[in-house]
Amino acid sequence: MVRPLLVILFTAALLSLSSLCRGALAAEPEVINGIAAVVKSNDTTDVITYSEVRVLSAPKEKLLRQQFQGEELLTKMKEARAAALKDLVDRQLIIQAFKKEGYQIPDHYLDQRVQDIIRENFNGDRNTFIKTLQAQNYTIGEFKKMESDRMMVQAMRHKNVELNTIISPNRIQDYYRKHASEFTSKEQVKLRMIMIPAGTSDPAGQKAMAEEILGKLVNGAEFERMAQIYSEDSTRDLGGDWGWVDRGTLTAPLEKVAFNLRLGKVSNIIQLGGNYYILKVEDKRGGVTRSFAEVREEIEKKLVTEEAQAKQERWLTSLRQKAYIKMY
Repeated sequence: MVRPLLVILFTAALLSLSSLCRGALAAEPEVINGIAAVVKSNDTTDVITYSEVRVLSAPKEKLLRQQFQGEELLTKMKEARAAALKDLVDRQLIIQAFKKEGYQIPDHYLDQRVQDIIRENFNGDRNTFIKTLQAQNYTIGEFKKMESDRMMVQAMRHKNVELNTIISPNRIQDYYRKHASEFTSKEQVKLRMIMIPAGTSDPAGQKAMAEEILGKLVNGAEFERMAQIYSEDSTRDLGGDWGWVDRGTLTAPLEKVAFNLRLGKVSNIIQLGGNYYILKVEDKRGGVTRSFAEVREEIEKKLVTEEAQAKQERWLTSLRQKAYIKMY
């Protein structure tokens, strides 16, 4: 069997021929080959090899080696190869279904596709294209086979997932109601804060200090200056400036005050965890939900995509159920 999975890899590589699959894997150690899976349907049996799985999962494995190590890396690698094998099995089932229904990819389609690739990626130079194939140990026949398989998969996916799915207006409106947060801008406040820690020896004195500071602020003292003098948190040198703070960042008692405080106003003293806090909100932004009219088309496209994916998965599930699949 000609390397069926390399359709995916080589087609992707043709988008940027400077980075070719086999070249990228040249430094990888040789892997003893063997049967990874047998896929049989419609009186057609195909074999998927370990080397095919390895080639497909190689880009993912390269990223995993940069992110993980030890047992965690081994687990992630195993998951990547299992996912690659599943993709290859599904792909082979699709090709078998294409052939069962008697479809064919006309030779002139393939010839035109090759000409397009040569023109778009090799400046029309056929000799360079052939040399590139030879450097990757492919013949023109193998390449056409890979392109043919890719076109089969693409055609069957298109055939079995209707693109003219109609989403009812009620469903779109229901999605909008249930997912309003998706269309609401992040709510933020521009915050300054003074924190007076509870004193272990004289807690009453610390509270009295907080009350004194609040009195000065009420009488016109500059919040920034008061924070530089009295605050004990990490923003003291910045005059208690916390910058823009997202909703959900502060602890609940502080958040409730901060997001309900009017602009330019100073809060009362908030006692939390034994400490005393005074807040000032200098600005607010976000928290605005886009209207249904603004997002209706966006929601419809999202639901159409989800429906297409669901239909495709149901179709693939039916192919799996009808086939004999043995994974090793």
